[in-house]
Amino acid sequence: MNTMRSAEYIADFGMDTISLAGPLAAKLKAIRDAGFSQVMLAARDLVGHADGWHAAVNEVLASGLRVTGFQVLRDFEGLSGHLHDYKVDIARSMIEMCAALRSPILLACSSTSRHATGDEDVIARDLRKLAMMALPHGIKVAYEGLSWGRHINDSVGAWRIVERANAQGQAPNLGIGIDSFHSFATRTPTDVLQELDPDRIFLVQLADFMWQEIRTVEERIETARHFRVFPGEGVHSEELRSLLVELDGMGYRGDYSFEVFNDDYTQLPLPVVAERARRSAAWLAEDVLHRAVPLPNGTRLRGPTAA
Repeated sequence: MNTMRSAEYIADFGMDTISLAGPLAAKLKAIRDAGFSQVMLAARDLVGHADGWHAAVNEVLASGLRVTGFQVLRDFEGLSGHLHDYKVDIARSMIEMCAALRSPILLACSSTSRHATGDEDVIARDLRKLAMMALPHGIKVAYEGLSWGRHINDSVGAWRIVERANAQGQAPNLGIGIDSFHSFATRTPTDVLQELDPDRIFLVQLADFMWQEIRTVEERIETARHFRVFPGEGVHSEELRSLLVELDGMGYRGDYSFEVFNDDYTQLPLPVVAERARRSAAWLAEDVLHRAVPLPNGTRLRGPTAA
């Protein structure tokens, strides 16, 4: 397939490096060769590089791929004393790497720490501080409600905190990130998205999984970290369709990134996994968002086996 032509139609979709095994340069090449124009990066992509994180940054910038975002700052908010100071120091390093990558977004997940308070004024204050740290670098902070977050565990809760943090217009670069896995795991109805400002949704991450119910928090964590699949490969295709249609109808025009943690995929050749992701992007672009994806022979591409 002519991947350059395909990329024109899947430009809003990108891959996360966590779905691929191997060195960073090989991951970037596989993503680009599959027709994607953007990539979501994790801190370990940089700090795990054999020649240091600056060399990793240079590889990313030379790849021609646009950086969707940089992840992930964990357990930042709601701490006090030396724990808070420690996390502020970690955040500074994350922001430095994020800026070097020219990434527009830093992803921060809701805290799971038992040391974190549930006081929403404190949580909002800390996220406001994080946003102010990122602002001079032109970085937006996307706050994501983990489905096993200790106090904030869905997009509605995350939005409530973002609104509180920005009550006086003090955090213009603070918004939310939505991860379809967490939405499905908590059975968050798509119509609650109407409560959100689409301009403050900074990132949408997409994945599916292979079973309908997740009965415990432990099972939720295990599934999230090891058993996700690309959109259209699991049993939540209709939910994914509803989510994208809702977001598109609201006016969301940001990026979609495939957040697919899967132990099986990291044992497969990189082009095989990247091709699976490309098929998912084509299904979402054509069949869900109704963007035509013409092939060189004039036929129309259909995505993976999804409803």
